[in-house]
Amino acid sequence: MTPDNRLPRDAQSILELAARSMFELFANASEGMMLVDRDARVVWINDQYRRFLPALGFEREEDFVGHPVSRVVQNTQMHQVLATGKPILIDLLTNRAGTFVVSRIPLRDDAGEIIGVLGIVLFDHPETTLQPLISKFARLEQDLSEARRELASQRRSKYTFASFVGSSDAALEVKRQARRAAQSASPVLLLGETGTGKELLAHAIHAASPRAGRPFVSVNMAAVPDTLLEAEFFGVAPGAFTGADKKGRDGKFKLADGGTLFLDELGDMPMSVQVKLLRALQEGEIEPLGSNKLVRFDVRVVAATSRDLLQMVRDGTFREDLYYRLNVLPIRVPPLRERSDDIALLIEALCEDIAARGGGAQLELTADAQSLLAAQPWRGNIRELRNVLEQLALRSDSHHIAAAQVGAVLQEAGLPALPATVPVGTTPRVREGEALRPLPEQIAELEQRAIAQALAHTGGNRTAAARLLGISRASLYDRLAAQGDASEIQTIV
Repeated sequence: MTPDNRLPRDAQSILELAARSMFELFANASEGMMLVDRDARVVWINDQYRRFLPALGFEREEDFVGHPVSRVVQNTQMHQVLATGKPILIDLLTNRAGTFVVSRIPLRDDAGEIIGVLGIVLFDHPETTLQPLISKFARLEQDLSEARRELASQRRSKYTFASFVGSSDAALEVKRQARRAAQSASPVLLLGETGTGKELLAHAIHAASPRAGRPFVSVNMAAVPDTLLEAEFFGVAPGAFTGADKKGRDGKFKLADGGTLFLDELGDMPMSVQVKLLRALQEGEIEPLGSNKLVRFDVRVVAATSRDLLQMVRDGTFREDLYYRLNVLPIRVPPLRERSDDIALLIEALCEDIAARGGGAQLELTADAQSLLAAQPWRGNIRELRNVLEQLALRSDSHHIAAAQVGAVLQEAGLPALPATVPVGTTPRVREGEALRPLPEQIAELEQRAIAQALAHTGGNRTAAARLLGISRASLYDRLAAQGDASEIQTIV
């Protein structure tokens, strides 16, 4: 086939031909064209564009051409193209005449300087012309919004102060202190044994704080390897090391920006990370791994530990300066044995939650069964109580639970089933002719019985008895000294 000799062979001629052809294509196929000069004044419009003048509020062309484009066309972006020299190939423009799909192309002279901008109205009814594209874009926007909502819900607090069950003096005092702490921006340190509800309180403090609408992000020091803790806290810059994500990875400080960062199991934090955490808290900025840029952040820190941090400071395993940085608003969460009055409420709440999660009937414990549970030392606190109730729910054919069933589960679980004293929710009656003794006398007798039962259960092993009662060995010896020799106590059982 003979080639067409009318086609140019040099680049400049090809560009000139393409430019002329493209201009003719846009002039004929578009809905209108406009040209502005380097001063952003309209200098020309084509025939198609003239039909928009009445809708824009102009009866005569001379009232439009020759005037600044920003005065005659609302929401125009011609100034941006003149300033940057970069085209805007596809854009939506909305003004008095309607909504349009437009392009804006900078025009340059032979020296390469911007001398004007050509504006092209590609479509004047984008809702019909671009309906497939708009529908797809709308679906993508909806999916993105749903993903953002899902991610936001995962970073929200899960509990409120109503979730901390209890009406005892100890429980009410904890909630009072936590509510006051929620209104402050200072760090909060939750102290207490494992299973007492420290994480729940951290969620509740965030939910009651001015940061409630922002993220709640937690880090469990015991669950993250020491070598990864720094990256977990501060994030990783793109391509920081071999195998690193090319897009980088935000750390917990960045994820919690504007919200609350919960540091769980604080006592398990290695010394190497303690130094960098202290600096981050003092300066309010972090440096991601592999990056030379400092990133500002704004977080409120809530920390929790079941360890004796002050003793760790004395032993040199926890930094003293970090301890005082975090120990601004300390809140001691009492163990379950110090709030036995809450046992009945906790049993009801836990049984309700177990039934809701498992889909079965809610357990109903007799007064004797609840009294037996209330008499236990609960070294694992509420978490241990829940475990026993879950075992009862799975092992029992009936949802009515008696004391014998509770005792069997406690025995099989290796827990000491201490005898119940007074059934929960009942008041002991004073026999006729019996004088009501002073309260200290009754408490001393009850304590004496508990020590005797613990010694009997451990075969006289005082260290094991102290552990069973949840007191120190020294405290047990003090009580034995005050009450007399342990052999005398045994006669009470």
